[in-house]
Amino acid sequence: MALLEVKDIHKSFSGVTILNGVDITVDRGDVIAILGPSGSGKTTLLRCINFLETADSGTMRFGGKTYELAHTDKREIAELRKHTGFVFQNYNLFANKTALQNVTLGLTSARKMARDKAEVIGMEMLKRVGMESRASYYPSQLSGGQQQQLAIARALVQDPKILILDEPTEGIQPSIINDIGRAIRKINEWKGITVLLVEQYLDFVMENSHYINIMEKGNIIFHKETSLCEKAEVQKLMTD
Repeated sequence: MALLEVKDIHKSFSGVTILNGVDITVDRGDVIAILGPSGSGKTTLLRCINFLETADSGTMRFGGKTYELAHTDKREIAELRKHTGFVFQNYNLFANKTALQNVTLGLTSARKMARDKAEVIGMEMLKRVGMESRASYYPSQLSGGQQQQLAIARALVQDPKILILDEPTEGIQPSIINDIGRAIRKINEWKGITVLLVEQYLDFVMENSHYINIMEKGNIIFHKETSLCEKAEVQKLMTD
């Protein structure tokens, strides 16, 4: 069953077309990966889906309701964001707060949840991504991979229906990349949380996604179940 359907999405910046009629369907419980060269529109697509950018046109169906992407009001956007967790490429962590404080901040400030209750939930999320032993650490004391895992845990406390990740392995040491993949698989299996991610590292995608999409010049040119993909086939499409 489709959780998210985006139809005919267009976006230009200063007259340059970035998205050129993209269609994408994300089924509930799937891990969907989007690959493609720099400038193909991958991150812009994610940002339009989460209304960090306003699309020029297109529709999005989410949770049984259809939205006009160019004309969605602030109230609707706020409601949609309650059900989506977005993990930025640069993590956006608070340097002066511990890992646990970073995770619980949204619960205590936005939701006005009692601190002790928020901390129980926060520790559970840290455990889910393998970071419970780093709860008292500050971001500067964590590796890039650990910061990424922390950012995922922070997104999870909102109990999202879909988790959106923008290049989760970017800048991560190869020895840590498996930890990121393991965290994504665990949260997907835990509650069947749907995951949509942009990625460059093909081996990571082959191991951790259910479907692969390839973007080129603002559109999706390839969509296939990962288990049916040959690595050489995907590499060729990405380099042609």
